[in-house]
Amino acid sequence: MSDKSSIFRVTAVVAATGLGLAALGACGSSDSGSGGGSGSKTVTLVSHDSFAYTKDVLKAFEKESGYKVRVLKDGDAGQAVNKAILTKDNPQGDVLFGVDNTLLSRALDNGLFQSYEAKGADGIRSEYRVDQDKHRVTPIDSGDICVNYDKAYFSAHKLAVPTSFDDLIKPAYKDLLVTENASTSSPGLGFLLGTAAKYGDKGWEGYWKKLKANGVKVVDGWEQAYNEEFSGSAGGRKAKGDRPLVVSYASSPPAEVIYADPKPKTAPTGVADGTCFRQVEYAGLLSNAGNTEGGKALIDFLVGKQFQEDMPLNMFVYPVVEGAEVPDAFTRYGPAAANPETLAPARIADNRDEWVKSWTSLVLK
Repeated sequence: MSDKSSIFRVTAVVAATGLGLAALGACGSSDSGSGGGSGSKTVTLVSHDSFAYTKDVLKAFEKESGYKVRVLKDGDAGQAVNKAILTKDNPQGDVLFGVDNTLLSRALDNGLFQSYEAKGADGIRSEYRVDQDKHRVTPIDSGDICVNYDKAYFSAHKLAVPTSFDDLIKPAYKDLLVTENASTSSPGLGFLLGTAAKYGDKGWEGYWKKLKANGVKVVDGWEQAYNEEFSGSAGGRKAKGDRPLVVSYASSPPAEVIYADPKPKTAPTGVADGTCFRQVEYAGLLSNAGNTEGGKALIDFLVGKQFQEDMPLNMFVYPVVEGAEVPDAFTRYGPAAANPETLAPARIADNRDEWVKSWTSLVLK
């Protein structure tokens, strides 16, 4: 996710269905206090704009803990992290949610968080745990950036659905894929990182040369790609989009069902499972938090089963805690990728800017 990261997954996925954000319109508590000292009963969560939840779930935490939660939404994830770094000596809140694995090293290197091991952290799946020696961040959710396909197109053209990165450069799929600009879009960057993970430092540029030669179309952001160019989404069909392949999320097909009226029996879109890159989002107790005890309680709540099971249909992400149930629509229409590409946050930090620069020169010029 770059500093200019565009639309985050929830805004994008729900907007793509043409139903707006009403279903995800939950905002922070109306309390206008900023948190105050350690004795304050208000705890402030700073987040990207796509943080969403069921109001009754948050109210249950407030009743049980005695803290009033204030949610401060601060732009996309890149903006939220950058602002938190700039204000770390006098932070806007107590907890930051939404720093993901593409930004994590930047946050840690700038001393954004203090150590706290959440109650229930031992229930978090081991593959998501990082910074185990210092416990500066706690994994909260995961999601997969993947190529989505339009089922109707491939059926009508009697064309096999692509299942891997390698498939996308084959002549059969020429001029079919639309992706987002890696320098301005979170899924666009995730797709680039997926190819870097798959083909390595010496191979990803060659792959993109072939992808460019095969007619990949690059647009600025997710909404344009999915809601205008992609023929398989509700928005894309209305806009007469003509690209049957798009870089999106594994959770996009369930959204196409959940927000459709009437609901189809099967999702009109699917996921090319071999093209996925996994994103993980974290929360951390800010280094100079005014209400550290409230912040700790809030992080405990975020990894608790109640919130973990509330997330999927609000933020279209997957829980990270063992035993947390996932909605039937997710398991039926958009299961998490079995073997997604991954990169260590430190490797992303070391290479991200140079990769994006090289990608821009290679693909956009």
